Order: sequence, then structure tokens, then C-alpha cells
Amino acid sequence: MIPPPDSLLRYNPPVLVSRRIEKRSPGAPPLQASPPAPPAPTGPVPPPRTAAESGKQPQELLNAILPPREWQEDKKLWVQEVSSTPSTRLDVVHLQEQLDLRLRQRQARETGICPVRRELYSQCFDELIREVTINCAERGLLLLRVRDEIQMTIAAYQTLYKSSVGFGMRKALQAEQGKSDMEKRIAELEEEKRELEAQVSDQKAKCEAIEKRESERRQIEEKKHTEEVQFLKKTNQQLKAQLESIIAPNK
Repeated sequence: MIPPPDSLLRYNPPVLVSRRIEKRSPGAPPLQASPPAPPAPTGPVPPPRTAAESGKQPQELLNAILPPREWQEDKKLWVQEVSSTPSTRLDVVHLQEQLDLRLRQRQARETGICPVRRELYSQCFDELIREVTINCAERGLLLLRVRDEIQMTIAAYQTLYKSSVGFGMRKALQAEQGKSDMEKRIAELEEEKRELEAQVSDQKAKCEAIEKRESERRQIEEKKHTEEVQFLKKTNQQLKAQLESIIAPNK
């Protein structure tokens, strides 16, 4: 595991915890930190500080708010705690400069959703929480609540966004599937329409043929009937003439 990258949050120098990374039982005593040997003093040795002066309580509070980071390097476990050194106005100005510099170096987007910009601003906010907590623990805890609320809100928006994306994808797939089914149904209906149109054309042709045949048959029947009527009329006239010729001499 490589060491963690540089952060805007100020940390103490890393401390070597263990030279061998082994499995430890749950009841084993905690590892003892082995800080690097301090450099030889060049001036008079200052008197030892008391517990209140050493900042033990603020360090424990900082560790609870901003947990130390750990990493392994060459089978050695290193731990690095956040710094409990108070910050000056110059440090705050330097923090702002570092924030602007890293935003430019990492090419963070100025608008819209940008994970890089969010990460850097989160580190900057953690550093401000550290600086405030050293001077006023209550104010630092309140800022911690604000940070957690913001992170919870962002996580809720991320969950909502992922859900909406999944919902949109499902709807898009359903729409695509429905579109495919609809296109298939349209093709089937068009094919059925063509078949029905062909049947209609066929029936129309049959109907026209039947009408033509019946018209011809009717003309033939009418002609035959006319001829029969004329024949009967002629026959009737002949019979009438014969009858008159027979009756006339008897008078």
C-alpha cells in the first residue's frame, strides 16, 4: 500500500507503529507507537510540559473528529494523526492559496459536478474544522455536525440520482422494447392490410365478372323473350286472320 496523497488537512509527522504486519488476536494489547527519534537539541532543553499544556485532550478530540490515517510500506505500519498545532492568520491565507493551486493543478471544473473540486473543498473544510476545534472544541463539534449533515445530504442526492438514472434506463429499455414490439405489430397489421386489400381486389374482380356475365345473360334472355313475344304476336295475328276469313262467308 502506497502512502496516502498529500492533503490540505495538516497532519503530524507519520509514526511507525509496527515493523511487521501480522494478524493480531482481538484480545491482544494495542500496538505501541514508535515515534522517530527527535533531533538533538541545539539550545537549552525546555522543561517538560504538563498534560494540559501538551494538548492531550485536544489531540484525542481531533482524533475522534478526524481519524488518523494508516498505511503499510515495506511491511511497516505507519499512522499519521492530524496536527494539534494552532493556526495563524498566515496559515489560513496559505491554505487558501494551496486550495486555489491544487484546483488549478488537478484541473477541477469551476461549475457543475466535479469529484476533484468536491474532494479538495472537503479537505479544506476538514482543515478549518481542525483549526476551529483547537481554539474552541464546541464550535468544532458544531462544524462537524454541519459537515456530516452536508455529506448526508450529498449522499442522499447521489442515491436519488442513481435511482433516477436506473429508473430512466429501465424506462428507456421498456420504451425500446415497446417500440420494437409496436414496430413488429405495425408490420403485421400492414401485412394483414395488404392481404385484405388483395382479397378485396379479388372479390371486386369476381363481382365485376359476375355482373358482366349476368348482364350478358339478361340481354340474351331479353332478346329471346322479345323474339318469343313477336312470334306469338305474329302467330296470333295469323290465327286471327284465319278465324276472320272463316267467319266472314258464313255471314
